[in-house]
Amino acid sequence: MANDKKGGVAMQHVMIVGGTSGIGLALAKTHLAQSWQVTVIGSNADKITALPHSLSEHTAFTAIICDITDSKQRAELLNQLASAIFNRLIYCAGKYHNERQHSLSASEAQAILGVNLQAFQSIFGWAGEYLQKSSAKEKHLIAIASVAGLLDFKDASLYAKCKRAMIATCDAYRMGLEPFDIQVTCIASGYVDTAQLRTLNGGNASNKPYLVSVEQAVTEIHHAIEHNIGLHIFPKPMARTVALLSMLPKPLLNTVMRMQYRHQDKKR
Repeated sequence: MANDKKGGVAMQHVMIVGGTSGIGLALAKTHLAQSWQVTVIGSNADKITALPHSLSEHTAFTAIICDITDSKQRAELLNQLASAIFNRLIYCAGKYHNERQHSLSASEAQAILGVNLQAFQSIFGWAGEYLQKSSAKEKHLIAIASVAGLLDFKDASLYAKCKRAMIATCDAYRMGLEPFDIQVTCIASGYVDTAQLRTLNGGNASNKPYLVSVEQAVTEIHHAIEHNIGLHIFPKPMARTVALLSMLPKPLLNTVMRMQYRHQDKKR
């Protein structure tokens, strides 16, 4: 996985964990269009097989299959990635189950913890240590979290609590890695109109407030990266709503959020 060169100059290299579909795949395509070398990691072999030939056969594109929740596979992945020089690592992987519709099974709960928290912390920690020793320039770690993690209330879902931990982890790494000239950005997005979101909502995500397209989400993420924004919340109407809700006393916030979720579920 040695860095390719263009015009005798080493290409910038981005690693995208969870880059075989949705926002991760869209970010892979935009980085390729900007002449980056791109490595994506995904757990679903079928998704990698289904990638368009224009992408999978691109000389600057590599796809790796790995179940990042499996500690052995994850260790083998990180050992493999250690041979490459990279500038950016974007953690896009995520796991969601509708906890309002049914109680989580043990396997579902472990999957949410495994992808959204445990694997994230392991890979982000490894990348931070690796970049401290790296000769690469413009080093940057990026995590795709969610506005769900910005609100702290009693009945928040396991998914939301994991995303809240992700946001806090990024904040700590941003402070801790600043002396090493490593930038850290956390993305707290609202609802993005991905195929996965539509699947989770019976094919229709129109009931989601402030829904944005994948293209708009990618534009927002690139803006945050290029301007070294620590925590980027979008879209703006969602950011304003979250700011107002955060001012409520926690018991009242809990009541308001339960009512909002019931309203959304009725519209499905």
